[in-house]
Amino acid sequence: MIVSLLYRAARTLLSIPGVLLRQDTAKDAELLVLRHENTVLRRQLKAPVRYEPADRFWFSALSSLIPRRRWATVFPVTPGTLLAWHRRLIAKKWDYSTHRRHTGRPPTAAALKRLVLRLANENPQWGHRRIQGELARLGHPIAPSTVWEILTAAGLDPAPRRTGPNWREFLTAQAEGIIAADFFHVDTVLGTRLYAMAFLEHGIRRLHITGVTTHPTGQWASQQARNLATDLGARMESLRFVLRDRDTKYTESFDAVFRSEDMDVLLSAPRVPRMNAHCERVIRTIRREALDHVLFINEAHARHVLTEFQDHYNRHRPHQARAQLPPDAAEQPTTIEDPNGHRLLRTRRLGGTINEYRYAS
Repeated sequence: MIVSLLYRAARTLLSIPGVLLRQDTAKDAELLVLRHENTVLRRQLKAPVRYEPADRFWFSALSSLIPRRRWATVFPVTPGTLLAWHRRLIAKKWDYSTHRRHTGRPPTAAALKRLVLRLANENPQWGHRRIQGELARLGHPIAPSTVWEILTAAGLDPAPRRTGPNWREFLTAQAEGIIAADFFHVDTVLGTRLYAMAFLEHGIRRLHITGVTTHPTGQWASQQARNLATDLGARMESLRFVLRDRDTKYTESFDAVFRSEDMDVLLSAPRVPRMNAHCERVIRTIRREALDHVLFINEAHARHVLTEFQDHYNRHRPHQARAQLPPDAAEQPTTIEDPNGHRLLRTRRLGGTINEYRYAS
């Protein structure tokens, strides 16, 4: 397009002397052609003559000043070649290959597509029309068919009830009413394997280690459930589910303790530890922060260490899920503006395996 405009402008400027003077214009143009031809020949003394785009540009522009009957004797190329150059330069004006016009509706903005997918992922029960209505309420007018296309392109079913909530979403939504149970083992210095039972309240992350034994049986597990119910007291009323795996030590009497409190028993799938991820994670924390750093002598020693760690975990250890608050803390501590004006105290737990810090009052 730009080349075509320059070509037309050059032809117009070159025709000005012919309009004003009305004499010797053709001769002057011939001289210009011959001079340019000499320039081309001198540029390529040892190679075949090749005309570059600039050469074709000037020859085509000068052709308008020379009568066509004299083209054959003036120009170094045939009149047909000269006319072909001229047509090619003029044709660039109508070439839209570099900036094709888009027809139809404009494309949907990328930010709006991301918003559609976010609403779909966070609300599996919403269909494409429900999502379109929510977008309209937010000030994004969009057609239902466009929402349908976006969901389909992303591999999501545009119809309602695409999928149910996954296990992680369920645990998050029901966290306040879930308590999870699991076993873990402890090995003594003499090679004896001890077993402990842990319960974790999902909502506030409170840990309960109810007992340690060398022979965990179904009767022992049921007794741990009864001990937990006694410790929780009235707080059992706020719980709705107990989450456990399919270990044979969880007998019918174990479940009956919780069903008597109007709680439902949720079973994780076989060999899927992520379905009880919170309890698995707290057991890993117990190992990393305490068990891996202590040599256990016997069952009483293990019970003492686990009781100490439980107290530290519930009263002092911060938790990301609770905005860095310990499970037993109800509010954020007072902000300290200048730490230099306060004396920091350290409390050593488990012989210095765990340190707790607080400012002196």
